[in-house]
Amino acid sequence: MFIYFRLVRVKDEIKKQAIISATIDLVNEIGFASSSVSKIAKRANVSPATIYIYYKNKDDLLVSTYVNIKTSLGEALMADFDTSLPVSDALMNIGVNLFKYISKHRQMFYFTEQFANSPYNDIVDRSQIDAAFQPLSMLLQRGIDEKLIKDVPLELLHSHLYYPIFNLANPRLNPNFKASQENIDSAMTMAWDAIKL
Repeated sequence: MFIYFRLVRVKDEIKKQAIISATIDLVNEIGFASSSVSKIAKRANVSPATIYIYYKNKDDLLVSTYVNIKTSLGEALMADFDTSLPVSDALMNIGVNLFKYISKHRQMFYFTEQFANSPYNDIVDRSQIDAAFQPLSMLLQRGIDEKLIKDVPLELLHSHLYYPIFNLANPRLNPNFKASQENIDSAMTMAWDAIKL
């Protein structure tokens, strides 16, 4: 009985991952409006009814996919996070992790880009995403408290620290940018210069 239950759970996770991958690929190819549940199911090689086992409707599928990507991004950014490091070094490491994540997961990155500029973005429950980025917010607050970085809203710090990376790492916007260690270090040094006191 236990072995059967584990096999069912593994199969369920495989199907769910296939649905998420199909959603990302299809949205990137034809957009949100044209990506119907039936097309996603066909791409995932499951029946449309299977999708409704995991998601209430198309909106729920799209929003859940976005939240899934953003929380996995938060986890990737915090890989090897070391609270004993100086704030500038910890932020540099997070920036390097962001470059790596975007380079390795381009399709997910393109999906989140489209999503952030769509009406679906308005219906996201931010609490899950905020929780994934909580260590980063705490690190920035520590930098403010230690009078290392400007005492401004966290949104301003994020926009000057990491949005340049989103831009640079996007081959559609910067096809000639080489993500060498030297260029990444330079980008992060410039970002640090923008927020430090």
